[in-house]
Parts: sequence; structure tokens; C-alpha cells
Amino acid sequence: MLRLSSSAFEPGGRIPKKYTGEGADASPPLSWNDVPEGTVELALICDDPDAPRTEPWVHWVLYKISPDRSSLQEGRVDAALEGRNDFSRLGYGGPMPPQGHGVHHYHFRLYALDQPLSINKPGAAKAEVLKAMEGHIIAHAELIGTYER
Repeated sequence: MLRLSSSAFEPGGRIPKKYTGEGADASPPLSWNDVPEGTVELALICDDPDAPRTEPWVHWVLYKISPDRSSLQEGRVDAALEGRNDFSRLGYGGPMPPQGHGVHHYHFRLYALDQPLSINKPGAAKAEVLKAMEGHIIAHAELIGTYER
């Protein structure tokens, strides 16, 4: 079973300020194991379903990750493509919930795919990546972190 973790925070734990919009806004270190046999590519999406709007706020879209990789270093993305987040930029945008809105939950989801995505350039939105993954997800893992301002 595919598993996703971070050395920066425990599952369900508070995401350190360093990885938020109030800090350095660096992407947290992530690691995974037990990638299933037959995985050709990995994709990662991070969003916040507690955002005060109808759709979760997208913080990170990352795809074209080699199945040979087992981690992402803090603040670095090597040999993968970054999509557009809801801050209207490529790459990671850390937690920055509205002041006094309570605890928000940030869902980091890693997907193992049985074929390469048809998207071959940076800048894809979450919806585009999800559509391209339809019918090709062989496993997924989730890590949830929290943050409150």
C-alpha cells in the first residue's frame, strides 16, 4: 500500500510556519514508499477543502514524477512538472487561511498511475490533471496537515 509522509509534520499535525505563506513558503519535504508494481508515473495534488468557497483551494499540482523517486526535498522540485495553483502561479503556495477562520486541513495526495499523463508541459490546473488521470490511478496515498492563523 502506497504511503506518504513528511519529516516536517506528523499526519494530522500542524504544518510548520516555514512551509506557509506567513513563513518562507517553501514546499515541505515529502517521502513515500511501497509504490505499486506497474506504476509508470506519479502525481501530487495539495488542496484545502476548508477554504471558504465551493471548491477546495489548490496549493500545489505536481506531475510527471518518476516512479523511481521516493521523495521531494524541501523547497525543491527536480525532474517533475508543476501546475498552476489557486494563487495563479506555478508551483507550491503554502497555507494562508483567512485570519480567525479556524483550523484548515491541507490534503497532500500522491497518485500512482499506470500510464504517463498526456500533459507534457508545466501549468496544468488540478482539474486538467485529475481528468488526465481518470481510469489510470492504481493507488493513492494521503497526508493531511493543519494550519490556523
